[in-house]
Amino acid sequence: MNYMTSPEHLTEALARANQHWLQRHGDKAASEERAPAAFAIAFSRETGTYGAAIAREVGNRLGWPVYDRELLQRIADDLGVHRTLLESVDEKQRDWLSECVWGFFATPDVNETVYFRRLVETLLSLAVHGNCVIVGRGATNIMPRDTTLRVRVVAPLEHRIESVQREHKISVQDATARVENTDQERNRFIRSHFQIDASDAANYDLVVNAACFSTVECADIVIAALERLRSHPISTVTPRALHAAAPV
Repeated sequence: MNYMTSPEHLTEALARANQHWLQRHGDKAASEERAPAAFAIAFSRETGTYGAAIAREVGNRLGWPVYDRELLQRIADDLGVHRTLLESVDEKQRDWLSECVWGFFATPDVNETVYFRRLVETLLSLAVHGNCVIVGRGATNIMPRDTTLRVRVVAPLEHRIESVQREHKISVQDATARVENTDQERNRFIRSHFQIDASDAANYDLVVNAACFSTVECADIVIAALERLRSHPISTVTPRALHAAAPV
């Protein structure tokens, strides 16, 4: 099966998937008394903020599964490939030349376009069931807005460099390069597929400064925000404007 699509076709597919989710829940609400919405939490994080650790603390407290690297394994299983094959395109945006070269030597029908399409399908599938925590991968832009708490974890650059240096036991120079390169790759991934700025606070329901709070305290804030959202649900389902594009 050929999964290569044009930007226009991928955008249309994503919009149809989101509309299908909304229609499914709308029909259910019209035919029977609607059960309490199953919420999910989607994290976006700057490098060096321990966003994944915060997400796992939240998941442990709620008893919810946390999908970070696990998403790669799930997609790899669906595609029938080893997870390491997808790691080179995970939250990264390739230029057209490297994409062509990588695609020539890699497994047929497995490239960034295929990965992104399967990523969207997987996230929307998880959204239907809710009660889960997603880390990165553009989930804050894909998961249905009315049942997803969208969290951004940030911290000053100096704090993030120190965190990466301490965690990986590397020099300040290497830590600085790692933070800057990873941030750039993630930001390009979001900008390419959704045409938005990942650092824009308006794209999130909650922004937490990890330099001001511990991991446990950050989890407290996120869970409090979730409870607030659950008790004051959005009354009218408004489709998120999804602007997905295939790699150019």
